[in-house]
Amino acid sequence: MNSPSEVTLYDEVINGFEKLANQASSDETSDLRRIRKQAFENFRQSGFPTIRNEDWKYTNLTRFLKDEYALNVPNLPVPTRLIDTARIADFDCYTIALVNGVWDKTLGSTLPQGVELLPMAEAKQDPAFAEWFTQNHNDRFFTALNTALFADGLFIRVKAAALPDKPLHIIHAYTAGTNLMVQPRHIWLVNERAELSIVESIVSEKGQTHIWVNSLTEIVMHRDAKLDHTTIQSAPANVRLVNHTTVRQKKQSLYNNYTFTLPGADLVRNDLQARLEEDHTETHLYGLYLAADRQLVDNHTLVDHQKPNCFSNELYKGVLLEQSTGVFNGKVYVHQDAQKTNAFQQNNNLVIGKKATIDSKPELEIYADDVKCSHGSTVGQFSEEALFYLRARGIGEAAAKALLINAFAFDVTEKIKHAAVETHINRLIGQHIPVTQ
Repeated sequence: MNSPSEVTLYDEVINGFEKLANQASSDETSDLRRIRKQAFENFRQSGFPTIRNEDWKYTNLTRFLKDEYALNVPNLPVPTRLIDTARIADFDCYTIALVNGVWDKTLGSTLPQGVELLPMAEAKQDPAFAEWFTQNHNDRFFTALNTALFADGLFIRVKAAALPDKPLHIIHAYTAGTNLMVQPRHIWLVNERAELSIVESIVSEKGQTHIWVNSLTEIVMHRDAKLDHTTIQSAPANVRLVNHTTVRQKKQSLYNNYTFTLPGADLVRNDLQARLEEDHTETHLYGLYLAADRQLVDNHTLVDHQKPNCFSNELYKGVLLEQSTGVFNGKVYVHQDAQKTNAFQQNNNLVIGKKATIDSKPELEIYADDVKCSHGSTVGQFSEEALFYLRARGIGEAAAKALLINAFAFDVTEKIKHAAVETHINRLIGQHIPVTQ
């Protein structure tokens, strides 16, 4: 672990929790305070992860941990123009805006019927929701840190059989006048036979101050529930994003995830875990990361097949420009009881920058004997034959490369359910190509 003398941020976190514990707020149950304390002890023992930790061996955080950060989230007004940059043209949706992890009801729209939303600061006080705040996962590192220090976030509960008429667009806006570490905590419950579509956008202002977002989202999908979940990460270089999402799926539920990371934030770490806890569940994970400059983008996924007759499909694609670094670690775990499992995983990468790198590690761990599972990984550059074909037809080199990048990304972008969102993603990709490497 990193000692306090080596990492300034470690000191900030230790002191921050002690201040929080001393305040001993009356709006939290004794069980929640106990869980916070235990999570903090887990973090105190583990510290921040280093390359000696297997899941972080390719993601060196040393250069990010030397800055000092405030842990108290300021109540700052967010420029309307920042929210506007995240809006998606022609996207018919309900808009929810969070500023530094706090729901700002003045910036959004009305809410759909059958969907209950609460600020996490309110939900954690309600005895009816206590069970969702008192679960102890014995996690380490950033998830333990979030559990110890989270103050707010978004609680979503979709009523049984609810079918909202439009998607939710959740805009996460971050702003600060000094270095800031934010710990948003979100819990989403999709009840039986309910369906929901959520698009998340992450935006921040460019600046000299650093904002570290350590976000944790827990999703529970009950029987026959369906959730389409899209995340668009387009924050600027002064932002560091660490996102952990855990999805628990019950019988015959369907979870579709689409994660898009664009050039900008100097650190992006996505931990996505889908736990197929009952039979006949289905999971689809799609990811596209376009990294540039000295950006570090790390995608870690776990698909945990616990019961029989389940299906999962995973496709992640990466384009590495300039001096960027990409990491993909996808694991499919099939328990002994999970017979008749179908699980597929693929990671493909284009390394275009001369100093760009990718570490790709797809994994299968199978303890059942009646399964269909496969995984693969490819790393390559532009096809010289395809480039020659396009150049021979009068297309310039930069435009030809742009066409090939778009074609490479198409397998992921065409999976998006909403045409307006697909157009928006393609426009964001187009802002960073054509490229000259």
